[in-house]
Amino acid sequence: MVFTSVVNFVRSRGPDEFWRKRRIFKLAAHFIGRRRNCYSIAIRNVNRALAYATKGRELKKQDMRELWTQRVNAGCEQHGMQFADFQYGLYRNDILLNRKVLADLAIWEPRTFEALAKISQQTPEDGSGDK
Repeated sequence: MVFTSVVNFVRSRGPDEFWRKRRIFKLAAHFIGRRRNCYSIAIRNVNRALAYATKGRELKKQDMRELWTQRVNAGCEQHGMQFADFQYGLYRNDILLNRKVLADLAIWEPRTFEALAKISQQTPEDGSGDK
């Protein structure tokens, strides 16, 4: 491509800018006001939103784990146990359930959770003792 003058080269920004702005405006489509219409404002807010989304994925995992722990703790307290003792009792009896499943059982299947609490208080029947 041959440009006859520098002026024509400067004026011709090309299609790249259009698609770059289109991508930003697409990400800013759900914003309100000038945050979605004005490119310089939209790009700042899109960058901020993407940064918060990255942090939010980590925080969501932490929050869910804390929620599951609280729910299992509440279920254990109903049966007069500590969470650590409950977890160790399940481990001794070769019942390998994670916090998410235990939390679901504590909320939606209280009788099943009660049975698990009783099992975790017992010693293993195979005579192997502690692991």
